[in-house]
Amino acid sequence: MRKQILVLSLLILAALFGGFATKPMAKPNTPAPPPLLTPISVYGAWHCGNDFCTWAGVRHMTDFDTRNRWLINRGDGRPSVNLVVLSFVHPLRLLNKTNDAGTSQGIPIGMNQAVVDYFKSRGVRVQLSIGGITYTDAWNQALATNATQLGLNAAEAATRLGVGIEIDYEENMNPNLTGLQAFINAYRSVHPYDASGSNHAARLTIDLAAGDRWLIPLTRKATADWLNTTTPVLDYANAMVTSRQFNSAADAQTNWQEHIDGKQQFDPPILPLAPAKFTGALYIVTGSRAAPECTSFGSSLISSTGNYVQSVVPNGAGTTSGMLGYMFWAAECPSSRRVCTVPPNSCEGGVGVGATTYNIPIPMLPLRQN
Repeated sequence: MRKQILVLSLLILAALFGGFATKPMAKPNTPAPPPLLTPISVYGAWHCGNDFCTWAGVRHMTDFDTRNRWLINRGDGRPSVNLVVLSFVHPLRLLNKTNDAGTSQGIPIGMNQAVVDYFKSRGVRVQLSIGGITYTDAWNQALATNATQLGLNAAEAATRLGVGIEIDYEENMNPNLTGLQAFINAYRSVHPYDASGSNHAARLTIDLAAGDRWLIPLTRKATADWLNTTTPVLDYANAMVTSRQFNSAADAQTNWQEHIDGKQQFDPPILPLAPAKFTGALYIVTGSRAAPECTSFGSSLISSTGNYVQSVVPNGAGTTSGMLGYMFWAAECPSSRRVCTVPPNSCEGGVGVGATTYNIPIPMLPLRQN
């Protein structure tokens, strides 16, 4: 009897231990590895001067420095940005090389060598933006009149001042793409594409919408023909700010993701854009107050979108992860309805802290090409 009980006990123990042996060991919870972050290359601000983007007066440079020192000194002697885009040049005046009370050789008199050198002497790159929403009709007129000469005049101004050029052509549904192609061809005949970035006048960029649902024909053309990584014509695009501030990081990222994904459902489709071929834009002033992006990095979209901007993966174009960087609208006085980014509303606490946080290269390094 005892023997039977002992055998039965051994069988029960064997069954129990055998059951335990067949159960898989529980694995400890291991967090997913953090995304690989690509350093930000472009970290710039559009600049509207003190007269709401006309630059129609010559600036007193002591006053200019007082109002704009945050751009070239984030508090430790280093600039807050590595690019300033002076906005805007009137396309028709540029075509005609107008000389009048507010314009010299087609360029606003406030966009002079003293202002350009104020930034360039600190390692900050400078571009001139042609157009803007106010000058859309002027773009149309200039392209229809002589797009090639407009491109040559832009190239001449870039050479004279040592700056790059930005195309801000905001014709939504019926842009003159043939004329714009002629403009680009003429500009590139003087300043060929320069991947090294050493020739500042060769930097030629374009503004597109925040996502792919506005400026659709322009976006389709630019993505397919001018911003591809095989035979690039333009250096990169700026995904502009929307008509209102993004409500959240998710809102901003949804717009930027549209460029990366493209719109295959459109007819014809918009192709995907390489993350390395565009920047995302944010407001630094909203209404009567400075935005957190200006004054408080910790609560800003510069902070909350940082991981996305540095790690978003390609989806059909390009091979490297991460967008090119950020652009900010806009320094000094972009509108009579918005506060100016001058003391006490200067932006060291937002844009400037972001420059330190993301270790922005100053001067700007050669850009990723893929």
